[in-house]
Formats: sequence, C-alpha cells, structure tokens
Amino acid sequence: MLKALVLDYGGVLTDPGEDNPAEPPLLTALRKAKEHGLKTALLSNADGWWQPPAAFAGLFDAAILSGEVGLAKPEIEIYLLTAAKLDLEPAECVFVDDLAINVRGAAEAGMVGVHHRSTRSTLEELEILLAVALRD
Repeated sequence: MLKALVLDYGGVLTDPGEDNPAEPPLLTALRKAKEHGLKTALLSNADGWWQPPAAFAGLFDAAILSGEVGLAKPEIEIYLLTAAKLDLEPAECVFVDDLAINVRGAAEAGMVGVHHRSTRSTLEELEILLAVALRD
C-alpha cells in the first residue's frame, strides 16, 4: 500500500499544467494527498542554498535537497534516505520526476516511479496508484 507522495520541484511542482489553473496542478495534488493522510516529501537536486518557496510551508513531511545531504538523484541512496525521513519503506512511496533516469533510480531503490510528461497524465496515474482524488 502506498503511503507517501514524493515530488521533484523543477519540472514537476513548477509545471503550470494545460488548463491555466490558479496554482500548479501538482501543488494542488500535494495538498489533496496531505488531506487524505498521505505523507509528502520534496526531493530535489537543488544545491544547499535553495529553499522551497514560503507557500510550501507545512506541505512536506520531509524536504531532501542534494546540496544538503551530499547525494543526488538518481543515486539509490537518496531515495532510501527520503523513505527513511518519512519513516516508511521505499515500496510505500511513489516518486514523480520529469527525468526518466531519476524515475529509474527511484524504482531501483524500491519506490513506485511515475515519469511526469504532462500534468493530466501524471495526475491520472497518481489517482490510480494512490486511490484518492487529487484534483479540484
């Protein structure tokens, strides 16, 4: 059973979607996932100087930045660290990234990987995997 949604920042959380919504669709999905009791994490290859926008405060149970932890996607260890920070097994986490190599790294670590190509297809896949509605 999947218990966590782990998202990349650039290209995923920042994707404005196709329908010009008030906020990026995967940010809305993240909020909905939290409302349904799922744990959430940000996993980014950002340097240690970058910080998530203030609007994200309280949305993540864990934020793992490459520049802070000395690991980078697609290294298996960064996915294992992310799951550990959530106090979950990798198999209980679904990871979304716009780069296929990073999705493969997550899958090698034992996570369920979703390759983000469009907000619509990603949301459809996540709703099936997580068995929750993630759109307004």
